Amino acid sequence: MKLLVESDVHQTRVAVLEDGRPSEIYLEHHTDRGVVGNVYQGRVSRILPGMQAAFVDIGLKRDAFLYAGDVRDTLASLDELSEADPQTGEFPPQEIRPIEDLLEPGQELIVQTVKAPLPNKGARISTEVTLPGRYVVLLPTVPSLGVSRRIRDPEERDRLRAILEELRRDSRGLIVRTAGEGKGAEDFRGDIAYLTGLWTAIEERAAKSSSPTLLHQDHDLALRVIRDRLDRQFDQVLIDDEHTYDRAVAFAREVEPELAGRIELTEDRGRLFEHFGVESEIEAALKSRVWLKSGGYIVINQTEALVAIDVNTGRFVGKTSLEETVLATNLEAAQEIVRQIRLRDLSGIIVVDFIDMTVQENRDRVFEALQEELKKDRAKNQVLPPSDFGLVELTRKRSRSNLLSLLTRPCPYCDGRGRVRAISTICLGIKHDLLRRLEHYQGRGALITAHPEICDALRSDYKEVVRELEEALGARVSLQADPGLHHERYKFGDS
Repeated sequence: MKLLVESDVHQTRVAVLEDGRPSEIYLEHHTDRGVVGNVYQGRVSRILPGMQAAFVDIGLKRDAFLYAGDVRDTLASLDELSEADPQTGEFPPQEIRPIEDLLEPGQELIVQTVKAPLPNKGARISTEVTLPGRYVVLLPTVPSLGVSRRIRDPEERDRLRAILEELRRDSRGLIVRTAGEGKGAEDFRGDIAYLTGLWTAIEERAAKSSSPTLLHQDHDLALRVIRDRLDRQFDQVLIDDEHTYDRAVAFAREVEPELAGRIELTEDRGRLFEHFGVESEIEAALKSRVWLKSGGYIVINQTEALVAIDVNTGRFVGKTSLEETVLATNLEAAQEIVRQIRLRDLSGIIVVDFIDMTVQENRDRVFEALQEELKKDRAKNQVLPPSDFGLVELTRKRSRSNLLSLLTRPCPYCDGRGRVRAISTICLGIKHDLLRRLEHYQGRGALITAHPEICDALRSDYKEVVRELEEALGARVSLQADPGLHHERYKFGDS
């Protein structure tokens, strides 16, 4: 496995490669850092008894949404909580009191964002803060001890839990992360000390601040990836930006010294994704149809309510019988469907319509193949057996915006029924496309003809793109607006 980190002054993009193909893509614009994981001091603006929720002002464009079940009941003492489950290390859920008994308008409280805001929804927040380290997660407000569900060996789970019980000095909760498997007490001690100090600093900042205030911002994307993903499964981490490389190596030496040597600075400046075929995969991920190697295909349709995935044999005609052809297509589709779910970061309710099969054994094989692939997914998911209609329903937890919403926006040509690429995506795409033609335009200059909205963006918010291109070309880059051009189309010519 490989990690690719492509970074410039505008954005950072990360790709996880499995067997040479991208399985996960992460994107972060430097002017619009994500909010998931941030800790805020907020003020309750409105109580909604009918929904058992509250709106909380945390300083974002929309008030955040807080469910009663995500409010830590400060009136509940440790004595009122039952024993933790020995396998999961988690306490059974508390009895949830009505939201109007837990909160009141104007009340200030420390919260953490657990889901990113959507165009029509505010961020989802919780008063149960989690602070992740390299090996453990600190739960300052929850007195539970737990072990990552990805660590399956019962003996190892018991050993790790015993270490946590030994190291815990107060009622704060601790969870061993997957990276903690096989580690000893000394490995956890430093993590716990750092996270405890971080929580103390957050509390002190909250005591001196008025709401709404950002109390703690999580690491940027590059460092989060090193913290959360770098383990022995990855034989190489390639980074194309020297500043990001230096920060990543320094951070890795703190959290995982023995793996820091796997981080390399590549000379594929701005072309790392292209070199490994990630750009074409991102382009394909914006389309609804995905072709399989056999000639079959799957169709992915995202709606506001759910994601529908349909499997078709397409050009694949098989060699023996219809049942064998359908089985082969479904098995190949099961693998690709999970890869696409991870790549596009699809979440919520996902319904898969495999091609009908008459043999029950074959249906079972396809369902088992889907379950096996889903074990690779880091996001929490649950899959149900096929229904009487042959549909497989699964749910997947959402924490951040999916790839489609990050790279596109509602289409202005059809009243929002479709989508076109976002202005940022087009402007940065122009940069990459022109750099690929560097040899032709170097020293001669270039004329970019684009939609007026794109030209305006290149003269204002993305004027740095033009400056970078002029430095690379050693000549002037001119802009020409053409209202007849489609929003996504642009042309290059000699200036």
